Amino acid sequence: MSSRKAFTLIELLVVIAIIALLLGILLPSLRRARDQAKGITCRNNLKQIGLAFTLYTGDNEGKFPRNGGVWIAKFLPYIGGQGDQDKDYREMGVYNCPSYPNKEQTLDYVINSWKDGKTEYIGSTPVSDFRRPASKVFLADNEYALNAAGTPIRQIIRKDQALPSSRGEFDVWQSGHLPVGTDQTRRVARDRHRNGCNVAFMDGGSDWIQAEKMTAVYWQPQ
Repeated sequence: MSSRKAFTLIELLVVIAIIALLLGILLPSLRRARDQAKGITCRNNLKQIGLAFTLYTGDNEGKFPRNGGVWIAKFLPYIGGQGDQDKDYREMGVYNCPSYPNKEQTLDYVINSWKDGKTEYIGSTPVSDFRRPASKVFLADNEYALNAAGTPIRQIIRKDQALPSSRGEFDVWQSGHLPVGTDQTRRVARDRHRNGCNVAFMDGGSDWIQAEKMTAVYWQPQ
């Protein structure tokens, strides 16, 4: 007659402790890997939009749109959209950062509308107005912050709402809009990906910039 040896309570507790220890070690690594994957997806989105930027400017005398949500509709034909239609962009995942906290937001990036640091540029302008376009930001991660009541400070454009057609909270044109600004004024995300955000440059490239290094030099024409 065979006998089976059962786990004692102490042995069971030891096993549970070991599992908890392993989870404590592995979970931070898994979170970092997940966040890194989201950052890569965001960078790829910006790279694709950067290609659309290059193609659009090539077809429009070297000029690009610089205000509100206008650029989204203008770029649709260059990323597989059906044309200059408001509704089409909502079907294009390329306009969404997977790390943006509010999943109802359909506009996860802000655009360079820098003029003189006091007023924004509305309309279209030649890329040639910017010296060293390879280091000039065209798009960046859109900031997300909550007020004391727990509601978003930054505008949320949902699927049933129209894009802003001119100036709006998605334009960047003064220092207060950069990561150095307050929650109330900041439009470029301070810590969307690590301690910084992803950007698209005017030469079609994309990269990550640390919050403390995101200055007006990246945005102003000269």
